[in-house]
Amino acid sequence: MTDLKEQLKAGLQAMNLELPATQQLLLLEYIALLKKWNSTYNLTALRDERTMISHHLLDSLTLLPYVANAKTLMDVGSGGGMPGIPTAICCPDLQITLLDSNTKKTTFLQQAVIELGLKNVTVASGRVEAMHDKKVDVVTSRAFAELHDFIALTKHLLNENGYWAAMKGVYPYEELENVPKNIDVYQIDKLDVPTLGAERHMVLMRPK
Repeated sequence: MTDLKEQLKAGLQAMNLELPATQQLLLLEYIALLKKWNSTYNLTALRDERTMISHHLLDSLTLLPYVANAKTLMDVGSGGGMPGIPTAICCPDLQITLLDSNTKKTTFLQQAVIELGLKNVTVASGRVEAMHDKKVDVVTSRAFAELHDFIALTKHLLNENGYWAAMKGVYPYEELENVPKNIDVYQIDKLDVPTLGAERHMVLMRPK
């Protein structure tokens, strides 16, 4: 555990993120839960906790600067809870909905929310296009769908001034060409995730 603590601490420092020790411990507890439940619920292809810290925790936390002024967020296709759960741990005032159509995964998410004591998280099970009772400031996803489909499937979830924060791997040249003309792609940032060894980009979009 000390080894993992140090890895997380070093990663946060490299990303210029200052988190209280209580939040850092909760992040590590989340990784422990992910590892514990993974064999039953097939939440991630990763098995090693060190890799989970870089590929899941630090990768998820690249979202933090992009939701600093938001009050509500929906993580679509949340799977094992990325980026929603790490974000919820670090932003206790941000109300987050974790949405996934896989009931096994939402069972894990419910369990994780209870065990981690996350009062700011709601878990929803079902298809995104059937979700009509909630509108949020930010809709995010990590490799849920191509940008065109992501927009089409989730547009109804944005409130009046809402925006999308799409977490992508390599620069999505082809996907950007297919973004509808009535959507403003207003920011694309290359992200640096310590020890990940792979490209990451954040694509911010809003309706025109």
